[in-house]
Amino acid sequence: MSVTEGGRIRVAMVHGPGPADRDGVGDYVERLVRALGDAGVEAVGVPVGSPGARSPWHWLPATLGAARRVRRLRPDVVHVQFAPSAYRFSGLPGLLPPLLPPGVPLVTTLHEYGWWAAPGWVPGPAWRPLERARLWDRETGRLVPASALVVVTNASHARQVRRRVGAAAVEVPLAPNVVDHGGGRQARVRVRDRLGTGPEDPLLAFFGFVHPVKGVRQLVEALPALRAARPRLRLLVVGGFTSQALPEAEARAFRAELEALAARHGVADAVTFTGHLPAARVSEFLHAADAGVLPFTAGVTTKSGALLTMLAHGLPTAVTVPDEPDPALPLGEAVAVIRARRDPAAIADAVAPLLDGSGPGRRMGRAARRLAARHSWSRVAAAHRELYETLAGPGRPPGRPDA
Repeated sequence: MSVTEGGRIRVAMVHGPGPADRDGVGDYVERLVRALGDAGVEAVGVPVGSPGARSPWHWLPATLGAARRVRRLRPDVVHVQFAPSAYRFSGLPGLLPPLLPPGVPLVTTLHEYGWWAAPGWVPGPAWRPLERARLWDRETGRLVPASALVVVTNASHARQVRRRVGAAAVEVPLAPNVVDHGGGRQARVRVRDRLGTGPEDPLLAFFGFVHPVKGVRQLVEALPALRAARPRLRLLVVGGFTSQALPEAEARAFRAELEALAARHGVADAVTFTGHLPAARVSEFLHAADAGVLPFTAGVTTKSGALLTMLAHGLPTAVTVPDEPDPALPLGEAVAVIRARRDPAAIADAVAPLLDGSGPGRRMGRAARRLAARHSWSRVAAAHRELYETLAGPGRPPGRPDA
């Protein structure tokens, strides 16, 4: 099928091998493919490699194999989802463009950008002439230079792309990792019954893959101060530990470290680690919570699907602020601000007012839902379809099979 035959644009969606339950980009791709189907786009996932592979040499045959699968699909557009962690920080997937079907437009979405290079030992100034000439990008190889369109999820990445290669990127915001599954009142009762907490006992939630850079250590250390005024407060850490960024052995060690930390601070009975949960269960836990907290050590922006998930559930949420603030995230209106990173006292100060059930918290919850509504999956899918139509709409030549 091609767009000129069936009216549906066919997109080869190239992505890393990480499954949705262990990789944020993998989760995004899975949801995007479904949303695109509803928007009239036939998107077919093409993973590069297999989840269990560990050898750095795996990435060359994996990249060649992905290119062969793309050619067999005869797509109208090839869309690569890029984050270095999705490819285990290998630069080899950056060799994809010359292996793809000739004449088929390439789109690259940058989920992470501006901090990495492959190989890392090359000094920064050495990359600049190659990037300005659009011959090579230090992070994505040939992907950004060869793309007909570069998609970013935030303005900061757009500025980085323009500085490096002199090209304008298209900003398409992210959508929540988990949408609101409804039934909030009943969910609140069910979760609290399972936890053995009363209907008015305060529940604080963290959501997302649990990783050392997410500030969960400091969150656990903030609990004694929070519980001094609210002795029945519980913390729900909703999310798995094992991910592309934190392999299984490291994930087990980190969970053990957090459990020991909670015991050392006398709050072991107040912390629940749920592990990875299906989306409906995540929604249930977030409906049960009174407030959310994301104390990331690098700060939080709207490129965090975890934040958008909390906002979509109307949860007043405290966040740390990055060095380069996000203009799309109104501080003090849609989120509360944690004034310092890696600081348990700052976390406690920001979270405490959200647990009081007062007017400011309710207003913040309403503002959170309004902001999340601008990040719906239907909007994301429509924006992608519009991009594809500019590249492969009626009158554009369909993709050709490789000889």
